[in-house]
Amino acid sequence: MRKHIPNIITLANLFAGCVAIAMAFEGNFTAVAVWVTLAALFDFLDGVFARLLKAYSDIGKELDSLADVVSFGVAPAAALFVLLRDHTLLPGFTEPLQIYIPYLAFMIPLFSALRLAKFNIDERQTTSFRGLPTPANGLFWVSFSVAVSDIAGSSYIVFPAIFILVALLSWLMVSEIPMFSLKIKKISWKGYERQWLLAVMMVVLVAIWGIAGIAWGILSYILLSVITPSANR
Repeated sequence: MRKHIPNIITLANLFAGCVAIAMAFEGNFTAVAVWVTLAALFDFLDGVFARLLKAYSDIGKELDSLADVVSFGVAPAAALFVLLRDHTLLPGFTEPLQIYIPYLAFMIPLFSALRLAKFNIDERQTTSFRGLPTPANGLFWVSFSVAVSDIAGSSYIVFPAIFILVALLSWLMVSEIPMFSLKIKKISWKGYERQWLLAVMMVVLVAIWGIAGIAWGILSYILLSVITPSANR
């Protein structure tokens, strides 16, 4: 039974992602963010329990990627699809394409799947990452959807921002830019300075802006990774 515990936790990640998709198509962006955050927690815990129980397995590795593409690829894309379709003011010149524009959101699961496939065969990414991790990207988009849902229908800035961010973050996921791991394997400052700094920043940002603070935290993570490359050696 012990060897199955990490996989059960991974399935909880997948379940949370499925619920998030259902919430997205009800237009409940806050609930999407909550369920995707729960999925991220389960995604963290399955690795913790796999290490504690020494219950590593090939099926666990594959199951983790399958769960992640749903929870951090399809679920955020569903939220962004509904945001673009029902809540976003689009420029007049896009009128001939307005029926198709919401499908821009599905760039997220496409690049998430590619990112996860690359990760599974890249032996360099055992202690750090190359490119933006899929969970970080997913958390950004569900937080962003909550943050802009109230203003998207009255501001022409939101759509171009979405267009640019989808392109930029999709590229970052499959890029070779080094990014530090978010996992802290022991309670120690030394060697985990950036992780602790990011954790403090995330708490402060969420305290100030609520769920929207998660998106700012993810952008902070990207910036910290870029300006502190030594973290990724």
